[in-house]
Amino acid sequence: MGLLSNRVERSEIRPGDHIYTWRAVYAYSHHGIYVGGSKVVHFTRKKEIESSDSSDSASSLISEVPSECPTFPDCGFQLPNSGVVLTCLDCFLRNGSLYCFEYGVPSAVFLAKLRGGTCTIAESDPPEVVVHRAMYLLQNGFGNYDMFEKNCEDFALYCKTGLLPVEEPGIGTSGQASSAIGVPLAALLSTPFKLLAAGPLGMATVTAGMYCAGRYITDIGVRKDVAKVEVEKLSSHPGFHLVEDEESVNKRSEKPKTLLPMKRKRER
Repeated sequence: MGLLSNRVERSEIRPGDHIYTWRAVYAYSHHGIYVGGSKVVHFTRKKEIESSDSSDSASSLISEVPSECPTFPDCGFQLPNSGVVLTCLDCFLRNGSLYCFEYGVPSAVFLAKLRGGTCTIAESDPPEVVVHRAMYLLQNGFGNYDMFEKNCEDFALYCKTGLLPVEEPGIGTSGQASSAIGVPLAALLSTPFKLLAAGPLGMATVTAGMYCAGRYITDIGVRKDVAKVEVEKLSSHPGFHLVEDEESVNKRSEKPKTLLPMKRKRER
């Protein structure tokens, strides 16, 4: 993998790798965890949309679940109340190129990357741990999809590192989301009147510098507001009500049709 591109061949990826592919002419990327056997576990919106509210950030996204796959019968496996899905590598890529997310990169390499969402300073856990997290979440869910707080890149980053923000709400760990917020913010903060005298070149230099600095301080490997969370204990973490937990809550909330009063025994 080079400095400008993380593109790889299919023969190069291994179980536990964090892979991604670009969508909509490089407008955004979709991320997942390769679990072997030409299968990828990734995070998208739920199989059954509970609300038709157009303000939902997921409503504008194209579904990442294939309608049908001629190669693998289990491609597209997804629990009804979960956004975690298992697909084959072909359906995940949709004829796009394959890229591998980099972990443990030096700060200089991280800052040299032109776009966020391609690497992190954080170290990855062993491949068997990564695959275990991905398969566990396939059966238990990862909460509700949110473009800025909990998206496909956040899912893959958690599977690789086990790190999550300590509190919510707030921005997630996605470098892609941080970049989307950082670009207009850097442009806004770099345009005081005193910078206008420096001309377009000076303003562009300041904006680029602030953008890189913003990407750096929001990287999961640098942030201080993240902590290691075991996947089996994820349901107790803020914002992560897993599939089984939601069903249990529904069962507990159901009231019996009739309540028979208990008869007290007479005291002799």
